[in-house]
Amino acid sequence: MSLESVRAFFASKAPDISVIVTEQSSATVALAAQAHGVEPAQIAKTICLRVADRILLVVTAGTARLDNRKFKDRFGGKPRMLDADEVVTATSHPVGGVCPFGLPTDLPVYCDVSLKQFSEVVPAAGATNAAVRISPQRMAELTAGEWVDVCQA
Repeated sequence: MSLESVRAFFASKAPDISVIVTEQSSATVALAAQAHGVEPAQIAKTICLRVADRILLVVTAGTARLDNRKFKDRFGGKPRMLDADEVVTATSHPVGGVCPFGLPTDLPVYCDVSLKQFSEVVPAAGATNAAVRISPQRMAELTAGEWVDVCQA
């Protein structure tokens, strides 16, 4: 169902973007980079976090790491990663397939500036073997993503 919600998202909002399903797993940054023939940093990883009582998604370059100080300054609290069941409940996507597309409810999406170094990134697409190729700017536009600087330099 998750992959289908992503396909439906692109069919209605960006029919020119195709979901790519691979034989091999792309559940980790390293596996995704290998499956799609890109550098690990070019994988757009989506992290599902809780800050106090809010759940939000942060999309970063694949090799980027959150900076706790920057994050706390921007969001007013310490980030807590959701467990696998909470991630599925919040996004409908399994860990390894989490993306900002095809969500069951509106969640705030934040795109880290680490993505801006690329003309094209490869985020997951709702399954551990599915992805899309998209420009960071278009991803932010389609998801109403807000640009933030919350990763280590």
